[in-house]
Amino acid sequence: MQMLYDSDSFVVVHMLPDENPTDEAAARSTDATPQLARHGFEIVDKRSGKEVYLDGSWAEMFQQRILEWQRNTPTQEEVEDTLEGYAGLAQQPVIVH
Repeated sequence: MQMLYDSDSFVVVHMLPDENPTDEAAARSTDATPQLARHGFEIVDKRSGKEVYLDGSWAEMFQQRILEWQRNTPTQEEVEDTLEGYAGLAQQPVIVH
């Protein structure tokens, strides 16, 4: 897990696959089918208290946006506007344990 962005309005975390699963986790698995190691992005809208998790093609599109931001540094407003678009997908309430 890697924190990519944190502002008053949003948090973005990159969830990385576990590349070295423990023997215990492997022993618990009853499914012999290999699992695809996937990454994703969690975007939390602090204002609404909701989050959205992007994986698959959504994560790939978002990662392309991040790579573009690395090449051409955006303003905070541009980042926030982009995250606002994804926040519209947020349905899951954030629950603190």
